[in-house]
Amino acid sequence: MTHDAEKTLRKPSWIRIKPEANENYAFIKGLRNRKGLHTVCEEARCPNVHECWGKHKTATFMILGEVCTRRCRFCSVKTGLPTDLDRDEPVRVAEAVQSMQLRHAVITMVNRDDLDNGGADIMAETVRKIHELNPGCSVEVLASDMMGKRENIAVMAESNPQILSHNLETVRRLTPRIRSRSDYDRSLMFSHYVKKLDPGMTTKSSIMLGLGETKKEVVEAMDDLREHDVDMINLGQYLQPTRTNIDVQRYWTPAEFDELKEIACAKGFKHCESGPFVRSSYHAAEQVGSMSSSVQLERRP
Repeated sequence: MTHDAEKTLRKPSWIRIKPEANENYAFIKGLRNRKGLHTVCEEARCPNVHECWGKHKTATFMILGEVCTRRCRFCSVKTGLPTDLDRDEPVRVAEAVQSMQLRHAVITMVNRDDLDNGGADIMAETVRKIHELNPGCSVEVLASDMMGKRENIAVMAESNPQILSHNLETVRRLTPRIRSRSDYDRSLMFSHYVKKLDPGMTTKSSIMLGLGETKKEVVEAMDDLREHDVDMINLGQYLQPTRTNIDVQRYWTPAEFDELKEIACAKGFKHCESGPFVRSSYHAAEQVGSMSSSVQLERRP
């Protein structure tokens, strides 16, 4: 679809956002600036930034710099030569979590394919520092695929986050076109290997809709995730962040998202968040609160 054609694909009535900056929003923005940190909320131009920052006073920190080594067609995070490693970043993230008084912290990362360990050591240290400074706070890690290197996945798992997540992003057929240097089966194996390392670890993945996938393909992706022991799934509408990103092919309706949630729950996912504005960390704290104790989210190192 060309950009001219995309202009005719009008945003439906349910895709409406009213930005509202308030004291909470200003607090988080100021804290992020003072600590020299990055958030995926801003870097990926998340449509929920005003709701999460302003209403819920939460943010998803993005570590290992602001430059990604991959160029996925859906993502607006900068791509290029990565920055030097910041060994003090884990402490600053933990201090920010403490200042925000979070009960559940979500930490994501840029891809660092330039590093042999993919940045796993920095992510693991971030988890440990958050637990150290915030003993009542659970931690959710949204990791890269680590190029499938099991030793790097193990480093993150051994830091004992309450949720270890990696996104499938899209269906098998569209993966080569949408995701840079990524592999559908490698993403599935990430979660499968996490469960082999630690059967009690909660795993999670997310899929964007609106890139040209069919309902059948989405359901097949759900089956693939369940076959690889993924516990939680998020389903959301892709929204083109910039004109240089891939066009939206279709807007799925709220009713369709509701139907997909019913299908996901019937397939055995312990939790499914499904809706037009759902993103990987959308209402993450509430998701944790709704989970069964059998998933062992209250584990502490």
